[in-house]
Amino acid sequence: MSAQNDIATLNAKLDSLIELISRAVPAPARETDWSAADAFAWVPEPGELHPVTKVNRVDITLLCAVSHVRDLLLDNTRRFARGLPANNALLWGARGMGKSSLVKAAHAAVNRENANTDIKLVEIHREDIESLPKLMTRMRAAPYRFIVFCDDLSFDNDDTSYKSLKAVLEGGIEGRPDNVIFYATSNRRHLLPRDMIENERSTAINPAEAVEEKVSLSDRFGLWLGFHKCSQDDYLDMVRGYAAHFGIETSGEDLRTQALEWATTRGSRSGRVAFQFIQDLAGRLGKPLSLDSM
Repeated sequence: MSAQNDIATLNAKLDSLIELISRAVPAPARETDWSAADAFAWVPEPGELHPVTKVNRVDITLLCAVSHVRDLLLDNTRRFARGLPANNALLWGARGMGKSSLVKAAHAAVNRENANTDIKLVEIHREDIESLPKLMTRMRAAPYRFIVFCDDLSFDNDDTSYKSLKAVLEGGIEGRPDNVIFYATSNRRHLLPRDMIENERSTAINPAEAVEEKVSLSDRFGLWLGFHKCSQDDYLDMVRGYAAHFGIETSGEDLRTQALEWATTRGSRSGRVAFQFIQDLAGRLGKPLSLDSM
């Protein structure tokens, strides 16, 4: 009887050990079903791409006051879709002016233009940048073209993950796969805080070389698109565009007066502020907004 108890105790311990090991060892990543969606979100552990069937985006025709950078990004994306040389793009500048909206809208517009085009949009979060080489490996052998998109990209003091990004974009042994392009948005033109660059200059043996190391990250982006604060006329054009798109009927002068008052209370004018005003106006008028039409 004692021997049976010992065996039962040993089996219980083995079961516990197996359970602990299974928790410690991550499950293997599932194969990606690329046909499931046009957009995916990267999950670095266990290294999977989750389909996003409904992307939060606006139609590219609604992006007012950014026509120049819009056309540049569209042309770059079209060339990439056709297998022609294209650049990584950094969209930088004022908040709320449509940087991330433009990336998502350009992806949809180029896919819409040509039935034979099937570019996948893959979002990677800022905190997962160090896993970018792992993501590139997953996409390298896939029979699709990919826009890897990182929103609000920037690096803080003591953050060295920017070196991984530099190696992937240009200069690594394998380099960026031919079927992948990288689009990022940032409020900073050089992605790194000014005090970080100044600190490198003041403490380095060779200040010029230290600054070059930091600033050279932005140089990996061949296309720099600047977004600046909009004028009052641009802001009103955005408001009118949203109002027409959603079928909000109100007199032109009344719409103008309310929109300017809204911007004054917010202390800024931007595409984001214009859309927030339209949401408030539609709510007050009792008119639902069909975001599916975006």
